[in-house]
Amino acid sequence: MAIVYQKDKRSGITYAYDSISYWDKEKKQSRARRKLIGRVSESGEIVPTDGRCSRDPGRLRKTQKRGPVPITRIQRSFYGATWLLDRIGERLGLVDDLRACFPDDYRKLLSIAYYLVLGNNRALMYFKYWADSHVHPFGEDIPSQDSSRLFASITEESVRKFARLQGRRRLEKEYWAYDSTSISSYSETLRQVKYGKNKESDNLPQINLLLLFGEESGLPFYCRKLSGNIPDVKTVNTLVRELDVLGYGKVKLVMDRGFYSKANIDLLYRHHHKFIVAAGTGLSFVRERIAEVRESIREYGSYDALHGLGVSSFPMDWEYSQERPRRKDTLAGTRRMYLHIYYNVQKAADEELELNSRLDNLKGELLSGRRVERHEKAYGQFFEVRKTPVRGVSVRTREDAVREAREGHGFFALVSNEVKDPVRALTIYRGKDIVEKAFGNLKERLNCRRLLASSEASLDGKLFVEFVALIYLAYINGKMSEKGLYKDYTMDGLLLELESIQAMCEPGRAPIVGEVLEKQRKIYEALEVPPPQ
Repeated sequence: MAIVYQKDKRSGITYAYDSISYWDKEKKQSRARRKLIGRVSESGEIVPTDGRCSRDPGRLRKTQKRGPVPITRIQRSFYGATWLLDRIGERLGLVDDLRACFPDDYRKLLSIAYYLVLGNNRALMYFKYWADSHVHPFGEDIPSQDSSRLFASITEESVRKFARLQGRRRLEKEYWAYDSTSISSYSETLRQVKYGKNKESDNLPQINLLLLFGEESGLPFYCRKLSGNIPDVKTVNTLVRELDVLGYGKVKLVMDRGFYSKANIDLLYRHHHKFIVAAGTGLSFVRERIAEVRESIREYGSYDALHGLGVSSFPMDWEYSQERPRRKDTLAGTRRMYLHIYYNVQKAADEELELNSRLDNLKGELLSGRRVERHEKAYGQFFEVRKTPVRGVSVRTREDAVREAREGHGFFALVSNEVKDPVRALTIYRGKDIVEKAFGNLKERLNCRRLLASSEASLDGKLFVEFVALIYLAYINGKMSEKGLYKDYTMDGLLLELESIQAMCEPGRAPIVGEVLEKQRKIYEALEVPPPQ
């Protein structure tokens, strides 16, 4: 007797068989009978596909059956919203990918993710009360100490495997929006909690969280935590290297101005990635083009009605350079790039009013003698200050500096090595707003505004489960926007509408689902999920 492995070419699944040799008297040759044992997992273990191996429990490792944990008592539970999440998880491959990465704990991870989505910013200490009244994948309570151990057990290897599996499900040709946010913390033990540029102006140390979203799918599939004192511009190198390690190959990235630097643009060219990146109007090559189109971009012929902006575009040569340490030289050359200039009349007016207000405040500080240390550079830029014994302090405005500051008002710029059309480039760039909305969901709905974790491992695991919950929210948000559901519902209102559907659950029987109203049925259809039967 021997075990034989055979791969199904259609599904790509490898199956294991018992092969028993015998002598065929009629054909007078050796033959073999095969008996299916199960499928071979990625780790090389044989997972039974039916009950044929149950008589030999010592031969194969026992595995959990697919599907939810069996019901152990008669109860009436809320069912409609968890049914929705079940179907979304199947549709996006979340359940399969979590099962592949966390075979023993994926149901617990899913239940906590469900709670984060439906609990609406409630702490995990209240999970028991939610679990008692809802159908969910694990089917039982997960005490706080168990959830802490679960978070601490989530390894970086498993997280990266999940990212790799999810990334392969995304469209290869779509642009991926990349952005970061800061999350404040009171912790004094977490090593990565540092003071940095807090995006919510909290006077607290923080960590930074990076997300990568597919603009067409509207779903996140990459998440990374790093120290709070690391600026955005320093993260692109690591992103590109990790994308290569994850096997994504050539990608298309959309990034805001905080990620722009010559080194980063050179890096994206070197790895043959396509990009659309916002560029500051203070850059010399951007200022030169703005000066050229300052008048023409305001004419009607340059007006784009879709975005309500004046637009102009220029092909240009990017001065590319690459240091080669082994050869101890620098490779230099040019690469094709497109510079897109945009002008917003309302933005220009708002920025002028803001500048005037700022100048008034600066001048008031100088005349009163209450100078602010962090404003010293601005004092020297915009004003000449004289002090005499008779007249006291006199302040004269440097009008040439004010005019120079106003030159960029209303303008902004994008650079791309692929998109020639400025309107299409702006449409793609503005699609990155999904990341901003995701950060809002992460902080408000998923209780991630303040970090409450006692160890690095526990924090990493908690952030991963919140990331999984964010995928569900991103799917729901995308469908609500696409189908116009926000006209009638908030996300809370929609989920509460479905959550009111109950089911009678009894051991050994399928749930008996309560009445589903017509408006609830329409919500399921809009979200492309079949209503519960």
